[in-house]
Formats: sequence, C-alpha cells, structure tokens
Amino acid sequence: MLIGAMSRQTGVSARLLRYYEQQGLLKPRRRPSGFREYDHDDVRTVQNIRTLLAAGLSTHTIAELMPCMLDDGRTPKPVCPDMLPGLNRERQRISDTAADLLAARAVLDTVIAAAQPPDTAARGGP
Repeated sequence: MLIGAMSRQTGVSARLLRYYEQQGLLKPRRRPSGFREYDHDDVRTVQNIRTLLAAGLSTHTIAELMPCMLDDGRTPKPVCPDMLPGLNRERQRISDTAADLLAARAVLDTVIAAAQPPDTAARGGP
C-alpha cells in the first residue's frame, strides 16, 4: 500500500510515517517510481511504535529496541536481555516524571482552593 493508504489504516500522518522512516523505525520498500510501499507488517510496526511512544520512550530508544522486539500481536516484547537495564532506566525516568506531575498538581490544587471565594468553598463549588 502507498503512504496515503498506510496513513488512513494506521491513523498516523504521512509526515510522521516519513519521520519514522528517517529515524530508522520503518523501512518501506521503494517502487521504481520512488514511491514508498508498505505491507501488513509495517502496519503492525507503526502500531508498536505508537505503543512505545505512548509508554514514554523516545524514537532513539525505540530504534535501538526494535531489532530486539518480538511481536505477539498484542504488545511488543523485548527478547534481548541486555536491553532490560535500559528499559528499567526508562521506566524509572517515567516514574520520576509522573511523581513530579502529581506534586505539581497538588500545588495547583492548593492554589485553586486558596483562590476560591469563601462562600463558594462552603457550598462545594461555583
């Protein structure tokens, strides 16, 4: 399938598909005309890329990880044990970021509560 069909099937813009290729995450075949041609495996690869991006991994990390991934049809799984330390570091980074966001939300909640007029706070809202 051509890039437009790939974009429709995956929900990822053609621009992002070209970016994934530039980052070494996708390797579509090229027709003699130069057009990119994708197959069903590429659809699954894009789904895996999106899953890993949603997990907070960078495209650089994903590029390193992709050759060591087993696709079971649900969630990509690493099969190279030497990748585990890096994945654990990424997980810790995400956990630290989540904790920072929760702390920021708590501060914002305090500011919001302090900014409410006294009669509004007593009634439970605006």
